[in-house]
Amino acid sequence: MELLIDTNIILDVLQKRLDWFDTSYKIFEYCIHGKHRGYVSAHSLSDLFFILRKSHDLQARKNVIIFLCTYFTVISESRSDYLAVAENQIFEDLEDGLQIRCAENYKLDYIITRNTKDFCNSIVPAIEPEKFLAKL
Repeated sequence: MELLIDTNIILDVLQKRLDWFDTSYKIFEYCIHGKHRGYVSAHSLSDLFFILRKSHDLQARKNVIIFLCTYFTVISESRSDYLAVAENQIFEDLEDGLQIRCAENYKLDYIITRNTKDFCNSIVPAIEPEKFLAKL
């Protein structure tokens, strides 16, 4: 399956968030070892680089970007994606709207996120890691 990995799932792994690390890490493993194909949006990379500045030094943050670019397919957003989200009243959050656009543009199977309530307008189903793993 082809999976868009939301920023919060990546943060679960990188920040070793106790409540969510195991299931999020399992999603990573499946993507890294080719069981599923993992995608990340380009804006997630810049968001992560910024968010991790408090917990990771510069070289560690660069290594995160290199790792993600090595093992995941990076989806770039276009001007039209930003405009579609900004001009549509159903999108209240730019980041979530862009994740939806990326998943739809690439016709992915799922968006893996813990924030499923904000993806109710997505054609691509959003699913929590635990529920996705239970489906396998």
